Amino acid sequence: MLKNGSLILKTGLVAILCAYAGMAVAAKTLVFCSEGSPEGFNPQLFTTGTTHDASSVPMYNRLVEFDRGNLNIVPALADSWDVSPDGLTYTFKLRKGVKFHSSAKFKPTRDFNADDVLFTYNRMADPSHPYHKLAAGQTFAYFEDMGMSKIVDKLEKVDDQTVRFKLKHPEAPFLANMAMDFASILSAEYADKMKAAGTPDTVDREPIGTGAFQLASYQKDAIIRYKAFDQYWDGRPKIDNLVYAITPDASVRYAKLKAGECHVMAFPKPADIATMKTDPAINLQVKEGLNIGYVAFNVEKKPFDNKFVRQALSMAIDKSTILKTVFQGAGHPAKNLIPPTMWGFNDQVKDYPYDVAKAKELLAKGGYPNGTEVELWYLPVSRPYNPDGKRMAELIQADWAKIGVKTKLTTYEWTEYRKRSKTGEQHAMMFGWSGDNGDPDNFFGPILSCEAVKGGGNVSRWCNKDFEDQFQKAKTTPKQGERAKFYEKAQEIAHEEAPVIYIANSVRYTPVRKEVVGFKMDATSHHYFDKVDLLK
Repeated sequence: MLKNGSLILKTGLVAILCAYAGMAVAAKTLVFCSEGSPEGFNPQLFTTGTTHDASSVPMYNRLVEFDRGNLNIVPALADSWDVSPDGLTYTFKLRKGVKFHSSAKFKPTRDFNADDVLFTYNRMADPSHPYHKLAAGQTFAYFEDMGMSKIVDKLEKVDDQTVRFKLKHPEAPFLANMAMDFASILSAEYADKMKAAGTPDTVDREPIGTGAFQLASYQKDAIIRYKAFDQYWDGRPKIDNLVYAITPDASVRYAKLKAGECHVMAFPKPADIATMKTDPAINLQVKEGLNIGYVAFNVEKKPFDNKFVRQALSMAIDKSTILKTVFQGAGHPAKNLIPPTMWGFNDQVKDYPYDVAKAKELLAKGGYPNGTEVELWYLPVSRPYNPDGKRMAELIQADWAKIGVKTKLTTYEWTEYRKRSKTGEQHAMMFGWSGDNGDPDNFFGPILSCEAVKGGGNVSRWCNKDFEDQFQKAKTTPKQGERAKFYEKAQEIAHEEAPVIYIANSVRYTPVRKEVVGFKMDATSHHYFDKVDLLK
């Protein structure tokens, strides 16, 4: 399958280069070798970095955003905001003169205003909203995972350039939440026109945003083409064309980078890092990862409904071998839901040791003295927190065999992998998370909260009252030191119940060809190209 995929990608890339050859002098085209296909182009509907990299990052904006390279909150579609002393009211003054993209089906007649904010938010929050109903199996995943409907009481339009969020209770991470991908602003005028035409689903399939680039075309599993948006409010990009060459194999991505067929590549294979460091054509950027890679147990299915079985399988995994073989120095063993660089990390939690004999005892205590059979889904794409899902799965399969657990390995194409996991089809599965806002809430909520079971982000489908109580108290407590204590207790509960096996926190690398200037690694795993230029 990889060979066929590589052939398609190579053919597609040649076609692109030929197409742009005639205007090479006049236009600048940057090619990014991405790791997978997006699930879609509306960031309201998905939670994965692969999808957000292809949708919210190039094509949309939020009211507020994170400063490039760090997690400081800066103005975007709102140029200022105020927070009431009681922490319950957030008033945003909207930026004037912001233009929306256009397409063959839609030509905007007005600039961005408060109606677009209300449409974007109310579509997700209001079950009676005409755009709230979705296709079977589809959810406003991140909105639900973050429990936004329990946070915001109502959203008001003060005037065309002012909106006001009134909260049900103080919410410490609220402003950071508004900078996240799911809060990308859509066009209300576009939605009205498509609804009147009887094709409301066009809004989700053919994106219209305010971002630096607009979608030109998409060939599934092969290539995404974008063009610079001339009227971008923050200044037209210096490159004219942006191309995502979808290349699932990290070795193929590196080969393309070396050959000059792409300028930037996502998520290199750890085995290639040493060579990249000495490559005179490449600048290798590095950043400590704000992420966690893990194996989640679907607690709704046997034998994972038993805590002792989950603990046994946790104890049976030799993480040191996984770190050496799969990460090859680009990762650290994980023991908690959040990385050790994040405030609130509970260093007093003791990781499950690698102990085959003890694991067998726990398996017997859980009712399986003669072992059992399980299914493990492995990641079909490279991610910072898991550069080689198949190899990791093979190592886990061998480890679990030592305690009498026979493991069937399964995977699907990335979009299908996510779709099936949202409905709870999985048994045990590999997943992971790259932080979006620098707050522990962004890990606890999407990964293990009860709301995230509904949204589909909590693939373990574990909903624990004690954990939830600690998590909710942390969110509504204003002082960081006091919040940290609740998160620390929540980590102890999650460790004891073991709904997931924490595998690793990774170091992130991004190889960039030296003719690329102005590229800066994001604090998350996103790739931004709006301020990038190409030397001749």
